[in-house]
Amino acid sequence: MKTLLVTGAAGSVARQARPWLREHYRLRLSDREPVPDVTAEETSIAADLGDIDALRTAIRGVDGILHLGGFSVESTWEVIHDANIVGCRNLFEAARLEGVARIVFASTNHVVGYYPRDETIGIDVPVRPDSRYGLSKAFGEALGAYYAYRYGAEVMSIRIGNITPEPRNVRALAIWQSPRDFAQLVRIGLEHPDIRHEIVYGASDNARAWWDNSRAHALGYRPQDRSEDYAGKCLAADPGPTGDPRIDLNQGGVFCVAESF
Repeated sequence: MKTLLVTGAAGSVARQARPWLREHYRLRLSDREPVPDVTAEETSIAADLGDIDALRTAIRGVDGILHLGGFSVESTWEVIHDANIVGCRNLFEAARLEGVARIVFASTNHVVGYYPRDETIGIDVPVRPDSRYGLSKAFGEALGAYYAYRYGAEVMSIRIGNITPEPRNVRALAIWQSPRDFAQLVRIGLEHPDIRHEIVYGASDNARAWWDNSRAHALGYRPQDRSEDYAGKCLAADPGPTGDPRIDLNQGGVFCVAESF
């Protein structure tokens, strides 16, 4: 069984994905904060993304990395810069120095958040970040390509939609991904033999999807869960339009106007 380093392991996405990933990997969990509920099949090691030496220690000896670490919502430029730009570069450089090629990078739908909701987009459209957060993840995707083609890394960037046990609102019906579908896509990024640098969308089998995820399907992704199974509940709870077209018409929703969360 291969060893997988999960950064940002104390965060929500990691907590949801870990039970599915434990079935296939020994998990080494890393965060700057203590990771809760570490099982007997997991190990934990503290590392701040600002400390490249600590990152090298965390990475040493693993077979692949799931990089969930960083700041996951909009914030000030200083916070986003340190966590998602400097920290991301440190992670990729530490992996290079330790000879670990396989990296699955947690990108976000917010790199394309200013595309309209009535347009279906693929992975090849120009980025339209809706926030400093989205901009930082666009940098991370480009960084993955740089390390792939310059240094031989093997990187999959997943533009995550919304990972929760079930979709919680109408917007999520288009972008939701179940934890087990996310774990399946992570496994493809870690194990597919022909990865150099790939970008895919992190979404389940969503009838209302805004994204063409054919590249993920070409790599073998077969989502098991459907947002439409929860449509009745989400539609019944929908408060309706906000009245701000930047929120209501763009894929990024409230990220298109928020200065911080």
